[in-house]
Amino acid sequence: MSVNASRAGEGMRRSPHRGSAKGRRMIFTPVLTRWESETGTAISLGHPLLDDYLVFVKIRARANTWLAAAYDLKVFFSTIGKEPAEVTARDVFDFIKAQRAPRRGSNLVRLEDGETGLAARTIKRRISTVSGLFSYLVARGDAGVAANPVPRGLATRRTQLGQATRGVPLLRTPRTLPRVLSLEEADAFMSALRTRRDCAMVQAMLLGGLRRCEVLGLRLSDVIAGEHRLFIAEGKGGHERIVPMSKRFFATLSDYLEQERPRTLETDRIFVVLKGPRRGRPLTPAGLDEIVRGARNRAGLSNVTCHQLRHTCLTRLREAGMALEAVQAQAGHRSIESTRLYLHLANDWLTDEYLRAIECIDAQAIEETQ
Repeated sequence: MSVNASRAGEGMRRSPHRGSAKGRRMIFTPVLTRWESETGTAISLGHPLLDDYLVFVKIRARANTWLAAAYDLKVFFSTIGKEPAEVTARDVFDFIKAQRAPRRGSNLVRLEDGETGLAARTIKRRISTVSGLFSYLVARGDAGVAANPVPRGLATRRTQLGQATRGVPLLRTPRTLPRVLSLEEADAFMSALRTRRDCAMVQAMLLGGLRRCEVLGLRLSDVIAGEHRLFIAEGKGGHERIVPMSKRFFATLSDYLEQERPRTLETDRIFVVLKGPRRGRPLTPAGLDEIVRGARNRAGLSNVTCHQLRHTCLTRLREAGMALEAVQAQAGHRSIESTRLYLHLANDWLTDEYLRAIECIDAQAIEETQ
């Protein structure tokens, strides 16, 4: 507790607001501080209410969610410069406007959605984090916050009783289809990998549809080699599942374990650093991203990410005739709606359905003309 208190004091930044002496107030500027304590990784934003909320998030969420929440709150309060009790709905709208402002010039847009500012999904996640904070503060009852300043939506009409009904979401997030690697691109990317460890990690995503965090979270005890299956203990949201895996993956994994992975290690994580001062320690997300980026550049490809490898796998499985429910189980989706995306990515499904329907329409048209 003493460590947290001292660090929180270091992260506290308040500067006087310019103006008259009577109207002068302190502007809160969060400083994100991260350190290792006796109980593990700790994070502080330099404000007791925000730090209490981060402790609450850490208890109920995964590490990535916890870290993302800390950064989202840092961005929000750095932008508006107010204490939590002073935040209004107008501040939320101003924050959205600032986030949508062009980042690299008004003439540059992202190809996937044509926007110039931050992606709508990113802004929506940040607003959701802010809303979660204020719901927590309202529930506490001792933070000086009586209502959540984040609107749940915009009203489009009023009922007969005069109550407004929400009709327009606060932020519209366009639905964009992720890019899938062609067979030639996937082969070129695999050929550019330098170690058996790297090949095994990529095959876990490209042949098994695993997420990046699921690959890095694999432990030696999670391998069910006799049944060619993997136990996923660190799935999204903490959900566990068992998935089948290709024999090619297990062959590559076996070569890595026998020839590259150090024999005596303190960790039971499968994928570890092979060289340098961190040799033998678990590979980090940044390390895996660097491996993917290096192989992508050597292969001469414009854009390859861990998530694209996963999307490519699940799309190929659907194209090969795998039932949508089976793809859902393999992917670890909680909702079948998330899996329906691969119906649109798979080339044959929509084409086959369209051709079948248009043949019926053409046949009916011919009969009517006879």
